[in-house]
Amino acid sequence: MNWITNYVRPTINSLFSRREMPENLWEKCPSCGTMLFHRELTENQRVCTSCGHHMAIAPRERFAHFFDHGLYREVEVPLPITDPLHFRDQKKYPDRMKTAQKTTGEREAMLVAEGEVYRTRLVAAAQDFSFMGGSMGMYVGNAIVTACKHAISHKLPLVLFSAAGGARMQEGILSLMQMPRTTVAIDMLREAGLPYIVVLTDPTTGGVTASYAMLGDIQIAEPGALICFAGPRVIEQTIREKLPEGFQRAEYLRDHGMLDRVTPRKEQRAEIATLLRILTGAGPVVYGDLPRPDPAAVIEAAEAQASKTADT
Repeated sequence: MNWITNYVRPTINSLFSRREMPENLWEKCPSCGTMLFHRELTENQRVCTSCGHHMAIAPRERFAHFFDHGLYREVEVPLPITDPLHFRDQKKYPDRMKTAQKTTGEREAMLVAEGEVYRTRLVAAAQDFSFMGGSMGMYVGNAIVTACKHAISHKLPLVLFSAAGGARMQEGILSLMQMPRTTVAIDMLREAGLPYIVVLTDPTTGGVTASYAMLGDIQIAEPGALICFAGPRVIEQTIREKLPEGFQRAEYLRDHGMLDRVTPRKEQRAEIATLLRILTGAGPVVYGDLPRPDPAAVIEAAEAQASKTADT
């Protein structure tokens, strides 16, 4: 046994070759398998630079790209009863909630905000699929009702980004009641003559698809998004037939009249701003590098508008 060859040299080599590198610097595209540098992926709004696959994006990160200069004011959503049914499967429902909150850093599965897109003021709501599959529970129902009421009181359009696996089983019938509840809220928005645009992302399924996600004045989807009530595998097992290529994907649904547009994530800002200005009869969108507003001034203007609306 050669002590220098077998022990000393490998030890020295390991010391010089060792590099401190975080584990989350690279992410693999689930579609094409390309390894993507995290900073490049973030700048491209979590869209694969190789194949264009649209990965899941958290609401706060989406809003940072969606609103002008990433500035927005979060709208407070009332908290529902924590565990109305005292539900328990393998874990208690409150324990699942704590795990999801710790993992995502969010309170619940939907974020509501007010801001500007190309100087077009609007209210936006976005679901977080990483929070218990973006499931629709009482909080999500509260969030949509709050978003509609806020839009009506401030006379603003509403844009909703859906991403969900359906209703939240831990809340039972109370989660299913959010379907008619949110439908009524959207009807109130429509009666007020305010536009409602839905952007369906991957995946949008179950009771969400059967309610507020398919009630938009204009339905937009991200490329390749799965949009359905029951998934393809369930349907195949039920009817015992092979489904068409791309069945229940955004492009298939657009071609068959279920959607108006399939728009890549990086083009959604301009398209939504243009559509909202057409629907509201406002002037054309001013494109270009607009000066960055003062964040304090934006918040002050929003609060002044809210106070003015409340007085009237």
